[in-house]
Amino acid sequence: MGKYSIKELERLSGIKAHTLRIWEKRYNLFEPDRTETNIRCYSDTDLKKLLNVAMLSNHGTKISKIVLLDDMQLKKAVSQIQDQDVVKQKRIDDLIFPMLQFDEEEINRLLESYYTEMGAERTFTDVLYPFMEKIGILWLTDEVDPAQEHFMTHLIRQKLSAAIDALPSNSESSKKVILFLPEGEYHELGLLFYAYLYKKKGVRVYYFGQSAPIDQIKKAARVIKPNWVLTYTVVSPPGGLQGLIKDLGDCTSDENYFLVNSFQRDAKITYPPNVRRITSYAEVI
Repeated sequence: MGKYSIKELERLSGIKAHTLRIWEKRYNLFEPDRTETNIRCYSDTDLKKLLNVAMLSNHGTKISKIVLLDDMQLKKAVSQIQDQDVVKQKRIDDLIFPMLQFDEEEINRLLESYYTEMGAERTFTDVLYPFMEKIGILWLTDEVDPAQEHFMTHLIRQKLSAAIDALPSNSESSKKVILFLPEGEYHELGLLFYAYLYKKKGVRVYYFGQSAPIDQIKKAARVIKPNWVLTYTVVSPPGGLQGLIKDLGDCTSDENYFLVNSFQRDAKITYPPNVRRITSYAEVI
């Protein structure tokens, strides 16, 4: 069984720790165990319940009404939500618990249901892409263990790779994009996602993958002459973030993209004229 601190519940559910303490004190929402030093410790059951409570609360249901529901009524109420933004968030959150439990069957069941309901592209854009962003943040803040992240990454990589292979190849006369991750960066799912979207749009993809030396990318760009070069990083690259952006600007292409995450959006970075800062796939695809 998992054991979670109140800060971990906050990051997994999106509900502030202060709000959770109020709900716990006023409504007895949880009865957490406590450590010898009196720190709250929450269970898997608490996490599952909170994810459902968060869905209803975000949909506008008052917490005073939510706490009156038993587990079956809570699940039923969540299943009846029609608001598309809340439904989208629920699909993302539904993947969190089986990831924490290494439940491959449940993850595959959920992904297959999303594929059937929405198709491959919307599954990636509406569920997997924001899920991967969330997992990246949880990994940086130690809410997700490396083993859990690697497990989930492997399953999603299989789905993405199969979807990419199923697309027809694009000719050398097509527009071209180079996709790579800088040295020391191994969080590849987002890059595979871009490979899928670009290939689906008829762009010829040159995929250099994880931990690619930037000097090799510069050499390749001079030969390939791509329309675009795209990269991102979760970890700090060897020469620092500013150094990576400068090197990206030295790549031969019509335009270069650097995808920032939520931790990098306020960083004081100078971008060369041919490097564009982006925050989501929608800005370039």
